[in-house]
Amino acid sequence: MLPTIQIGDHLFVNKLAYGMHVPFVGVEVARWGRVQRGDIVVFRYPKDPGKDYIKRVVGVAGDVVEGRDKKVFINGKPENHRFGIHKDPHIIPLGLQPRDNFGPITVPPNSLFVMGDNRDYSSDSRFWGFVQLQNVKGKAFIIYWSWDKDNFGVRWRRIGDLLK
Repeated sequence: MLPTIQIGDHLFVNKLAYGMHVPFVGVEVARWGRVQRGDIVVFRYPKDPGKDYIKRVVGVAGDVVEGRDKKVFINGKPENHRFGIHKDPHIIPLGLQPRDNFGPITVPPNSLFVMGDNRDYSSDSRFWGFVQLQNVKGKAFIIYWSWDKDNFGVRWRRIGDLLK
């Protein structure tokens, strides 16, 4: 999620943003709010549910997501936000791997298509598939602490930043 979230950032996650679950069993008690495109969500990693991952929601149920030469299209229209960045100018052709070219893929019911903001170096839905809504733990919304281990200091300017 670099540069949006830096290594050493500590985040508040609103676990009630989308509903309420019984602790430890994950049974949904009530649902309110909907996950929307652009939300930064924390979820159980589909390949290892014991790990939590954080990514940006690119597609919700029913959306058709496609990547063409590093550009993401949602329902045939280009994704229109400034968060997805690319650091590698090389474009990997369709069929070799899905980093730069994939889809079109329709997001199934009760699922999300998520991507990291650092698009060239992100392990996300392009590689391991959809996130089930039941595995979403909450919505990340603010940085409450940021530690720069390389410079052994607090990143004061990041504390209190709202995630966009």
